[in-house]
Amino acid sequence: MRKVAGDGLMGHEKGASAMAAPMKYPPELRQRAVAAYRAADPKPVIRQLARDLGVHHEALRNWIRQDEADRGERDDRLTTAEKEELAALRKENAELRRSCEILKAASAFFAQELDPTRRRY
Repeated sequence: MRKVAGDGLMGHEKGASAMAAPMKYPPELRQRAVAAYRAADPKPVIRQLARDLGVHHEALRNWIRQDEADRGERDDRLTTAEKEELAALRKENAELRRSCEILKAASAFFAQELDPTRRRY
């Protein structure tokens, strides 16, 4: 995490839900760009193809890598399905942790109310 004077977190507010940034390039362009790269023989230089398509070369490189991972051609990245599952599991884990904290607080409250040594007035 990056440190910032004040709350200690950069880009995150307490209690704010994380939202994905809007996509800079439409999914159709991504698909067409990857398909153009895959169909080319010999494989074009990514920088040149990106320039021709009007996209950043690192964006195109990442799209190609992700497509290769999704097709099982590389194992150094998570597939799109694995990324989605991981995000869902992290969200569920966070919800369960919040529920657990609420239950702990409620349990402590009711245990205090039922304590026979507590003097009642």
